[in-house]
Amino acid sequence: MNYNEVISLLKSMSEPKNVEGMARYGINPKNNLGISIYKLRPLAKKIGKNHELSLKLWDSGIHDARLLAVFIEDSAQVTEEQMESWAKDFDSWDVCDQACCSLFDSTEYAWKKVYEWSKRDEEFVKRAAFSIIAGLAVHDKKASDKKFEELFSIIIRESIDERNYVKKAVNWALRGIGKRNLELNKKAINVAQEIKKIDSKSARWIANDAIRELTSSKIQDRIKKKKN
Repeated sequence: MNYNEVISLLKSMSEPKNVEGMARYGINPKNNLGISIYKLRPLAKKIGKNHELSLKLWDSGIHDARLLAVFIEDSAQVTEEQMESWAKDFDSWDVCDQACCSLFDSTEYAWKKVYEWSKRDEEFVKRAAFSIIAGLAVHDKKASDKKFEELFSIIIRESIDERNYVKKAVNWALRGIGKRNLELNKKAINVAQEIKKIDSKSARWIANDAIRELTSSKIQDRIKKKKN
């Protein structure tokens, strides 16, 4: 399929009624066709990896086309400049998270961008840093515990950011690391206890939510099974 064919197909799949529901969950309704991600993923599989088409779909500015662009992009062909350009375009948490956890976390620049973007002011760019951490915690099987432990200082530093999309991503990153293995679970809980002492509403929410999940019997049982 070429660009025009894909855009025509997406428009034919449009579900306007879904846009209102998505908006209630904080998904940007602008340029949104309302297509379910569960329909976009099979379409992406049918199209296959296509770097050039991915770039064109992203540049369309259509919400659904950008999600599809993420799914058909080849992480090996993603450049640092492309990551910066796409990050500047983030205007909805779902596109941000899919780009970070379905693509960016598999690129050679993932760890570098975590450190760089966590210092940025733009809400979705900063969120992207922590979304990548959450993705790395699941997908980077070769990374050492030490590499993840070094991220705790960033999580602590940014835990005072009161913006909703940032604080939820910081929390997500901390929980993700804490679910990687038993040792990181213990350390993540300790970090959460440290964050809980910070005089910040956001920090307390991040800490309490992380402690609740990471100490739950469900997570503890799952981690212990991993060890065995």
